Amino acid sequence: MAGHSKWANIKHKKAANDKKRGKLWSKLIKEVTVAARQGGGEASANPRLRLAIDKAKAGNMPNDTIDRAVKRGAGGEDAGNFDEIRYEGYAPGGIAVLVDCLTDNRNRTASEVRHAFTKHGGNLGTDGSVSYLFQKQGILSYAPGADEETLLELALEVGADDVAGHDDESVDVYTSAESFHTIHDRLIEEDQVPDHAEITFSADTQISLHGEAADKVLRLIDFLEDLDDVQAVYTNADFTD
Repeated sequence: MAGHSKWANIKHKKAANDKKRGKLWSKLIKEVTVAARQGGGEASANPRLRLAIDKAKAGNMPNDTIDRAVKRGAGGEDAGNFDEIRYEGYAPGGIAVLVDCLTDNRNRTASEVRHAFTKHGGNLGTDGSVSYLFQKQGILSYAPGADEETLLELALEVGADDVAGHDDESVDVYTSAESFHTIHDRLIEEDQVPDHAEITFSADTQISLHGEAADKVLRLIDFLEDLDDVQAVYTNADFTD
């Protein structure tokens, strides 16, 4: 599978998130709470909760904070009412954008997301306008220096869809969303612990961007990700180094 290294994007995100950890934790707590409310407080029986807890731990959230969010969502305390909403639109240059939100005020969120697109030269679309361009999949990312040959052999043996090595010597292992946790656990059992693992939405075809065009799209993405109700942003943009 072609494409730029996922690791480069992870480093960028980590640097940005370290500067606004409080907001990141707030979003992670919300996701843990909603996951526990919908599927119960046992992570072993609730894949969404397990993934949310893994993300929270990767964000250096204390275990007691995670535990409180799980209990709140599972019914131990008032969990609040959050709606899950996905917005679809276009960034400058026709780049497709998906925006996943958790909100307790639909009107506020719709207004903020619409403002973000308008402010940065994009436009909000209708349901289904760009989602058909994406597929849900798991990605396990290994930092530069990973043993690509070993990973390739093991990943395909345990049922991964694809493995991609990159110029920076990082490696990405791709899975279906359904098999993500099984393959993740099997690779860990073989001492191949990923540096980052997530279920995400990947574009079937990416559009390469650089220079001013890339800057415009990145500004929109950063603005959207900074909104309190936005949990994740996905695009079909492929940013060059």
